[in-house]
Amino acid sequence: MTKHISQTGGSIRAYHERHYSVAEVAGMWSLGEDKVRDLFENEPGVMVISNEGLRGRRRRYRTLRIPESVVQRVHRRLAQP
Repeated sequence: MTKHISQTGGSIRAYHERHYSVAEVAGMWSLGEDKVRDLFENEPGVMVISNEGLRGRRRRYRTLRIPESVVQRVHRRLAQP
């Protein structure tokens, strides 16, 4: 997949980036899925797909898709002393 760099600020357009699931990030970082969900759920740029507001559902489901640039940003932040 080709990454496109915008002319303004040099940031990668998120919709062209590789998006990871919680399970994929958990596997890459050797962490539990709950910990990864905690780290990324409120992180800017993460796509949250939810069933909230649907009638008849007893359990809330939230699917996260995490852009590669967000994974890199969080990794840099966590790796700093």
